[in-house]
Amino acid sequence: MDALDVIEWQDVTGQEIAHRWPPHGPGNIRLGAQLTVRESQAAVFFRDGQALDTFSAGRHTLETLNLPLLQKLINIPFGGTTPFQAEVYFVNLRTMTDLKWGTRSPILFRDKELAMVQLRAYGMFTCRVADPQLFVNKVVGTEGRYDVDAIEAWMRSFIVARFNDTLGDVLETILDLGRVYDEIGIACRERCREDFDKFGIELLDLLVEAITPPEEVQTMINERTSMEAVGDMGKFTQYRTAQAIGDMAKAGGGAGGMEVGAGLGAGIGLGQAMAGAMAQAQQQAQQPAAAAAATVPCPKCGVAMPVGAKFCPGCGEKIEAGGHCTECGAAIPAGAKFCPGCGQKVGG
Repeated sequence: MDALDVIEWQDVTGQEIAHRWPPHGPGNIRLGAQLTVRESQAAVFFRDGQALDTFSAGRHTLETLNLPLLQKLINIPFGGTTPFQAEVYFVNLRTMTDLKWGTRSPILFRDKELAMVQLRAYGMFTCRVADPQLFVNKVVGTEGRYDVDAIEAWMRSFIVARFNDTLGDVLETILDLGRVYDEIGIACRERCREDFDKFGIELLDLLVEAITPPEEVQTMINERTSMEAVGDMGKFTQYRTAQAIGDMAKAGGGAGGMEVGAGLGAGIGLGQAMAGAMAQAQQQAQQPAAAAAATVPCPKCGVAMPVGAKFCPGCGEKIEAGGHCTECGAAIPAGAKFCPGCGQKVGG
């Protein structure tokens, strides 16, 4: 292979994060060759699997002054013009934006109000390569190229794992999700930073776009939210009635007034129906107590019988007149003229 005097790399796709030169095997490089590193790039020299030096943006003339480690590995005869074998990894340092993360399958969350709930979550994150040499050694390895899709898929697994831990620490119930999105994102980002730092990557930002429960749970949450928005049902009915009256006054009669009147009648009818249902429920709740107060036990068999009954419905025993007071149900001794419980005159 001929020795090259110019070494450079330009990403035409905009998707490459690391690019190896040459793609396969070692390359022949002549001392004095020109290395061009563009803005937002870094170039890492490797020889025999060992990282030698890292170059930042600019044009560099390769010589022993800027490759001090290389001088220890090669001989420089013939005035320093002999080729040497090495590889160069160009690393893109630009900020990678609009990267996606999300849960592939629902995660189980212990909700303090809704018990166990399955949740899905997704969002975006932003990162960049902060240490090119560490990134090449730990992530890229010997691959010829490494693109955005690969780093996105690799980092996603870290984020989802840390998100699962963070959710249980920050959130108690999904009913509070609306006010803790930012807190969850910040906490998850801080947990992930340490993981990414070990590979020479800086996590700049992490956003939680949505955390979604199953459809049936979301329906229940919506219904609960609607009930809380209504608040006092009586005041809500009064408000809607007053609003309908105002609309009818604005309509000024005619067809529009008739329509509003119909709506008003429906609203009033709904309120009356609700009031009637509540009254009926209250009356039914009071009936057992009233029924219990209107009965007395049979002195022979103990079966409950109506006050003033002449015969027991359980055993047929004849109840002597004056046996129990017709007002309070208290037992009346034989020959008594007044009830000992309430003072009611017996037989009067």
